[in-house]
Amino acid sequence: MPESLRSSRIIGTGHYVPTRVLTNFDLEKMVDTTDEWIVTRTGIRERRIAAENEACSDLSLAACKEAVAMAGLDPKDIDGIIIGTISGDMQFPATAAFVQDRLGAINAAALDLSAACSGFIYAVNMAHAMIVSGQMERVLVVGAEVLTKFVDWSDRSTCVLFGDAAGAALLEACPRGEGILATHMKSDGALAELLCLPGGGSRHPLTPNTFADRTRFIKMKGDGVFKWAVRAMVDATHTVLEQAGYSLSDVAVVIPHQANIRIIDAVAERLEIPRERVVVNLDRYGNTSSATIPVAYDEVVRAKKLKPGDLVLFTGFGGGFTWGSVLLKHAISL
Repeated sequence: MPESLRSSRIIGTGHYVPTRVLTNFDLEKMVDTTDEWIVTRTGIRERRIAAENEACSDLSLAACKEAVAMAGLDPKDIDGIIIGTISGDMQFPATAAFVQDRLGAINAAALDLSAACSGFIYAVNMAHAMIVSGQMERVLVVGAEVLTKFVDWSDRSTCVLFGDAAGAALLEACPRGEGILATHMKSDGALAELLCLPGGGSRHPLTPNTFADRTRFIKMKGDGVFKWAVRAMVDATHTVLEQAGYSLSDVAVVIPHQANIRIIDAVAERLEIPRERVVVNLDRYGNTSSATIPVAYDEVVRAKKLKPGDLVLFTGFGGGFTWGSVLLKHAISL
């Protein structure tokens, strides 16, 4: 298929969440907070916590197996695996390499991508570009995080937010005009300090001081994140719609990054989109970073709430500061 006539579509989805549930009432016993305080400010009621022996690749592998099974393919048919994560198994090699091996995708190139909570959107964009250029035919995209291993459980402003999960989507080449219709990515490094994990890299390597000053944990400036997140997600939504020549009234569902219910409500209000067309599941899982959008999409797909041809819009933001969006025609029929 000539490059000018190629696009990509999602032909399989999957997700995995750990079995351990941590409720707001459990958190009341751990830190100075209450269920009412958490629900009012975040919309979160519970989250999933990875077991001590569960790593990012374990969650990713489970989600990938579901996506490949839904697509009805053999892992050997996959040309690439891209995992959006900031909580990979190791500094290197890439978590995608572990998944490639255990999945049996012996013909796939494998890499990780770091864009924080925008990781899945960025990875979809990259996979789509690889397919459109003709370099690959099928790419497995994953958003996976085990951020609870990097949370300061004495900091109620962050520890109540995060959960662990993985979501996967298998992309395949298709004719232009089908599948993914438009993508958008953007970043502003001047906002990096709004949401970051300072310790553990080459700037602040892990040392006894890193543990003493707690820089090995996630740091967030909530007010700044809220302001920029709403603006970024609204802008990203308008951008992909304009690129593809559609309006919000054409979109069946919007799946936003599940960071905070107040952010989601503010985005829906500014976009003037009815809440029943906005997918929300953060009350059950919390903020699972790059996994939020693929997990929510898989749940919608498996609940058979979409039919082939329905327009679906992903929009999200993350530390970096990063943001982006994807507009696609749903292609899966169950």
